Amino acid sequence: MKEGLFSRAILWLVFLFLLGPFIIVFLAGFSAGETLAFPPTSYSLRWIFEVLSAEEFQRAFQTSLEIGLLATVVALLLGVPVAYAMSRMPPPGMGAIKQILTSPLIVPAMLVGLGLLRHFVLLVDAPVFLGLLIGHIGLLTPYAVRVVYASLVNLRVDIEEAAITLGASRSQTFFLIVLPNIRSAVIAAFFLAFVTSFNQVPVSLFLTGPGISTLPIEMLGHMENSFDPSIAALSTLLVLFTMAFVLVTEKVLGISKYM
Repeated sequence: MKEGLFSRAILWLVFLFLLGPFIIVFLAGFSAGETLAFPPTSYSLRWIFEVLSAEEFQRAFQTSLEIGLLATVVALLLGVPVAYAMSRMPPPGMGAIKQILTSPLIVPAMLVGLGLLRHFVLLVDAPVFLGLLIGHIGLLTPYAVRVVYASLVNLRVDIEEAAITLGASRSQTFFLIVLPNIRSAVIAAFFLAFVTSFNQVPVSLFLTGPGISTLPIEMLGHMENSFDPSIAALSTLLVLFTMAFVLVTEKVLGISKYM
């Protein structure tokens, strides 16, 4: 009995530790005051409407959404074939190649952003949006390779060989046999890459320019100049947006049955 109570108390403490920051931000987002404070002295939807009508946040949200979706799709188009080639036709020096391909996962994103700024944006004079997109693709592709490669390694090769023996071509085997079997990994890679791109700060910090900014960078700049509850309100909306996105996706696609 005592062990059960102790375990339950630990469980609630862990829940409180994990959800505590969000509860504070959530309540602060509904503050009616002029400055950020917790607990708020009064509540209203004032700052929710303020951030929804702010043009700079609307533009930044649209940019983040475009960059996130485009970079994720391109990263998957690059990462899935690379992961398949690595698992089925490993070239000599496979260990070194794997380390190079996944190096953006261990190199600090700040260095990646600085390198792209110095050797791509400034040298080639690339447009801001293109620089941002390429930076995010370079950051997301290793995630796609890692996740899909782990799934391909566990997929039995004799299934593909059976399909080829029965007359299927290599491309038919890939699209009709391999891809359906690794769809859970592809879906997981999509969500992981999109969330990573949408919340990315270090790389975006170096690659944004006049007129183009992602939402995290816009929020960061706003916090430097203002101490009102608008960022708490925007954070609350983003959490609710993410929860709604996951619920709708689950309802439409039924992702959980592939996990």
